[in-house]
Amino acid sequence: MDLSTPPPDLYGRPRADTFFRFLTAFGDRYSPALGGPLLRRNPRRPYSRPTQALQLVVTARRQVAADVVELTLADPSGGPLPAWQPGAHLRLTLPSGRERHYSLCGDPADQAGQAGQAEQAGQAEQADPAGRSGYRIAVRRLPDGGGGSAEIHDTLHPGTRLAARRPRNGFAFCAEPAVLFLAGGIGITPLLPMLREARRNGLDWHLVHTGRSADTLPFAAELRALDPARVHLRTDDEHGGPPTGAELLAHAPRGAAVYCCGPAPMLTAVQRALDASPAASLHFERFGAAPVTDGEPFAVRLGADGPELPVPADRSALDVLREARPGLPYSCKQGFCGTCEVRLLAGTPDHRDRRLTPERRAAGALLPCVSRAAAGETLVLDV
Repeated sequence: MDLSTPPPDLYGRPRADTFFRFLTAFGDRYSPALGGPLLRRNPRRPYSRPTQALQLVVTARRQVAADVVELTLADPSGGPLPAWQPGAHLRLTLPSGRERHYSLCGDPADQAGQAGQAEQAGQAEQADPAGRSGYRIAVRRLPDGGGGSAEIHDTLHPGTRLAARRPRNGFAFCAEPAVLFLAGGIGITPLLPMLREARRNGLDWHLVHTGRSADTLPFAAELRALDPARVHLRTDDEHGGPPTGAELLAHAPRGAAVYCCGPAPMLTAVQRALDASPAASLHFERFGAAPVTDGEPFAVRLGADGPELPVPADRSALDVLREARPGLPYSCKQGFCGTCEVRLLAGTPDHRDRRLTPERRAAGALLPCVSRAAAGETLVLDV
């Protein structure tokens, strides 16, 4: 008798037992020990299906300031694009394979004929066609950047095709009754759709747009057209240097919400001056990674037998890794896009990202753009 193969029926009958066939199928599907998938997830959450990348084509390009180019991106077939809200950004995959995030600066009201509704209501403002029929972005060339801005300026022209993730929003506009918008240079891009939304809703809003000189301020004419009395364009060359936080916040109506996007020194100045200002709250978005203020020196090792690189207290692991591995991909440098993900082989990290789940972290995923380690610790990475 062959004992290696169980009989097809509990009692040795030649036909399969229906109950045990059902029980086996149930166990295969639901038991973690047998590899069943359904008990490894929250049964109340639906399965997440990967969203298909958007295929886009550059339909228009124009210069909007010194070293700033505006691109309009549309569906190659002419169909509508996914809806978005003010503050949303688009993650583009450039022809080189680089991935970069750019704020949408068109008008999200172009979604369901709202342009016609605005015209019928007698409003002077027209909905920008770059809402769902096209996405609008503006990119400043950064000579000392990672190559993404230069690639856009040098290679993206009408007819160029590229892929993108659907718009995501980490800088949502709450449409408070009184609002002050503060933009530093190219930081106007996420705020421009908010301005249009504030104007449509009759909010008490004001804008201060700062830059080195008048020719560096994108969309100056477009901003003035919204409401010259509420738009303040301030340049360093005319005022003897950058503004202080108190100077910027002096434009805030009492109890206003402040929406700020600009370089790190501007954000720091506004944060420090907020409590003494008429404003009540602050929402902000950075151009790149926040400065490391509470880091400890640690080290990263490139593979189990690779070289060990020191990470100073005021630098990110990503910056150090890219000096040794220049091709290491990255994008946001803020811990939310996941582009720079590497695998942790050994060590105890201090995860500081906003993307990885506990399960992903336990499996060894690490985002070196923001994650660190305790003083003296060495993280061994598969890079």
